[in-house]
Amino acid sequence: MDQPASVVARWLAAGDCGDVEAFDDLLHRDVVLHAPRGLSTKDLESEKQVWREAVTAMPDLRHGVQEVVAQGNVEMARVIVTGTLRHDLAGVPGSGQSSQMDQAVICHLHDGKIAEAWEIADVGSLDGR
Repeated sequence: MDQPASVVARWLAAGDCGDVEAFDDLLHRDVVLHAPRGLSTKDLESEKQVWREAVTAMPDLRHGVQEVVAQGNVEMARVIVTGTLRHDLAGVPGSGQSSQMDQAVICHLHDGKIAEAWEIADVGSLDGR
């Protein structure tokens, strides 16, 4: 029998599809997300808005979860983020160029939902560095 996907993998997949309403089942209302480039949020509705803007700017956004390590109330995912930035996002001009970025996501869970998360990303690769 297959085990259900991790909370972090389900969150990223829902975001990529633009299904931010699924976040209600995956993130706490007062979730805190620490993200680079000014994309940090301090509640569920703000996080939904960040994803709406990201999917609008990068309609083919995908978080390819390579592996998830879980221990207790912590899940950590190694992710490859791909997409084509069509519109400006987080200070990166919408050049129409495809990009790929390595990312690590560390989530603290409470009652099966993400309460706090850290996104550590190779954002320099977005600037061509």
